[in-house]
Amino acid sequence: MTKDVSSSFESHFGELSDPRIERSKLYPLSEILFVVLSGSICGAESWRDFVLFGKEKLDFMRQYYPFEHGIPCKNTFSRVFAALDTEAFKRCFIEWVKSLQTILKDVIAIDGKTLCSSINEACGASAIHMVSAFATGARLVLAQQKVDEKSNEITAIPKLLGLLDLKGQIVTIDAMGTQKAIAKQIHDKDGYYVLALKGNQGTLNEDVRLFLEAEFKKDASTAITDRYEEADKGHGRIEMRRCVVSSQIDWLTQKEQWAGLKTIAMIEETQEIKGKTTTEHRFFISNLPADAKQVALAVRAHWLIESAPQAHEKEVHDPYELRACA
Repeated sequence: MTKDVSSSFESHFGELSDPRIERSKLYPLSEILFVVLSGSICGAESWRDFVLFGKEKLDFMRQYYPFEHGIPCKNTFSRVFAALDTEAFKRCFIEWVKSLQTILKDVIAIDGKTLCSSINEACGASAIHMVSAFATGARLVLAQQKVDEKSNEITAIPKLLGLLDLKGQIVTIDAMGTQKAIAKQIHDKDGYYVLALKGNQGTLNEDVRLFLEAEFKKDASTAITDRYEEADKGHGRIEMRRCVVSSQIDWLTQKEQWAGLKTIAMIEETQEIKGKTTTEHRFFISNLPADAKQVALAVRAHWLIESAPQAHEKEVHDPYELRACA
C-alpha cells in the first residue's frame, strides 16, 4: 500500500510546475504537497496546522519522501500555494483521488448534509448543503459537490459522480438519490449501485416489499437467491440483521427502466434494548449479482457514515482553495 500510494502521488503531481526559482527550492514541491494533502485528510486547516502535523508525523512522512530538511515553515507553505497554478493543481488533485479509489477498493457512500457552521445570520447567509462521496473503509472524503440554493441533491449527485472513477466500485445512496438517471450513470461507468427504496418511485417500493416479505416468511423459498445474517451485542443491546436478495425479478414491471438491474434486497433489523424489541424492514435495488453478504455490508458501511455527524460537520477544504488560508 505504501509503495502504491507514493507512486500514485508522484505520477499525478510530479509534473506540476514549481513556481519558485531554482535557488529558493530548499524543500521539494512534492514534499510540500504531500504534507498539505496528508494534513488536510487528517483535519489540518491552516498553514500552522500543516507545520505542526508535519513535525508530529515526520517519521511517517519519511516512508514516502526523504524530507532531508524537515518540514517547511508556514510562510513557505503560504508562498508556494499562492504562486501555484490553481487550475493545474485542481486537475492533478482530482485525477489523484480517482487513482486512490482503485487502490482503496472501497464502498463509496453518497450522502448529503447541511453544514450548520456555515449559517451566518448577520450576513443573511443560509446554511450550505453539501453532497459528499465517502470511501467508507478509509473514512476519506473523495469529492464534494455544493447543492445550489434553488436546487436539491438530485441535481448535485450526478455532478459529484462525474468526478469519480466508478469502475468496479459499489456506490450506495439513500432514497433521495434513487433515480433512474443516477442508476444509469453509475452502471454506464462500470460501477455497482445499491439504492434504497421509499415511496418516491411510484409502486416500486411497495412491489418489492410485498414480494420479499412474503418470500421471507416461507420456510423454503425458491425466490430467495441468497441470505446473510449477523448479530451485535453490547451495552444492554442485542441487534440482529438479516439480508435476503432475489434475482428472480422478471415479474417486476419497472425492471427495464433501471439500468442493469439484477437484484432486489431486504434487510431486517431487529433490536432488543432493555427487553423491548423493535423490527424494521428496508428495501433496495442493485445491479450487483445475488450476494446477500455484499449488499448487507455495503448498506452497513453507508449507515455508519450517515450516523457519524462529525464526518459531515467537519469542513473539508479543497486543495485549490488553500490560498485563503495564507
